[in-house]
Amino acid sequence: MSDSDQNNSKSNSPYSRRKFLKQSALGLGAAAFMPFPSLGLSRSAQEQKYYEKWLQIKELPDSDKLNIALVGLGGYSSYQLAPALQETKLCKLNGVVTGTPSKEDRWAKKYNIPEKNIYNYETFDQIADNDDIDIVYVVTPNSLHPEYTIRAAEAGKHVISEKPMATSVEDCQAMIDACNSAGKKLSIGYRLHFEPHNQEVMRLGQKEVFGAVQQMEGGHSFRIGDNPDIWRLDKELSGGGPLMDIGIYAVQSAIYTMGELPESLTARTETNNARLFDDVEETIFWELQFPGGAIAKGESSYSQDANFHRAEAENGWFRLQPAYSYSGINGETSEGPMDFPQVNQQTLQMDAFADCILNDKETRVPGEMGKRDVKILMAMYEAAESGQRVTLNW
Repeated sequence: MSDSDQNNSKSNSPYSRRKFLKQSALGLGAAAFMPFPSLGLSRSAQEQKYYEKWLQIKELPDSDKLNIALVGLGGYSSYQLAPALQETKLCKLNGVVTGTPSKEDRWAKKYNIPEKNIYNYETFDQIADNDDIDIVYVVTPNSLHPEYTIRAAEAGKHVISEKPMATSVEDCQAMIDACNSAGKKLSIGYRLHFEPHNQEVMRLGQKEVFGAVQQMEGGHSFRIGDNPDIWRLDKELSGGGPLMDIGIYAVQSAIYTMGELPESLTARTETNNARLFDDVEETIFWELQFPGGAIAKGESSYSQDANFHRAEAENGWFRLQPAYSYSGINGETSEGPMDFPQVNQQTLQMDAFADCILNDKETRVPGEMGKRDVKILMAMYEAAESGQRVTLNW
């Protein structure tokens, strides 16, 4: 499930896993940043931004676009993905899967979705017989990503899974294996890899524009409110607290600034409101150690506001603040402000995946990247629980 940005979250409907399952029963792409599939790394291969490439692409007629079905119609699907799919050039919204019957007619009318392309969680597997669906985008609570990714792949569909990819490394691997066995592509919903300011951070850090990066700080936090029944506070559904939800962005930004993986880490959690945070952490702090000596300090919380990434290099600095929002991202370096457009990140992300399918290319945000990140997140929880430094073996 994507992050619930404080200005965009309208999806905090209260339900437990039991309630959720009860409801359930009712020429662009990777050219700019080519992935290393074995590690899920990406590198800056060209100066030109992805957005500039996207502007050059001719929009396909609707009959030639790849058709996407959204699985889960919460806030992120409703207020980000569905609107973004009205701007895509290579793919379009043509199906939904929901456990809420009242949403079926509303979405069908709003987005002109044929009745035969509307499923619930019981009938989902029938999508295998529907040639009008090419891509399934899984936007369920985190722990359900593996089930619907695997079922989608077995139904012969390409898959985008929202982040975090899963709540265990083993589930990530099962998702990768299922897509490989089916001969289908798998991508993770890492929208910021298609955002110009964050792409500039990749270039500045990896190309050592200001010399080698020595230290980074990053944080992503928001105030979650006072409802203990939302799924994000249910560990069985979420896999953890703010780290699994939005902290993952601060972890990612450190990695794509360096273009390499951390070799060890430390972490600690902090909980002040035990009534609300009795199942997941309220706040987590961490420190990543990179092979060349660079250190990245990060934090994520459900009880404060933060949205920034800063890197200190040998001969200068660069920062984003806000760094991870859906829009309004702002960047600056020691030489002056960054001057890049605000883009629809989800539009670019989904069109890039469609391009990978149409032209048989590798996505820059593959399943291996999602698995890599879940391994890091699990190591953070291990470090926080043990109080010991954890070494990451790649």
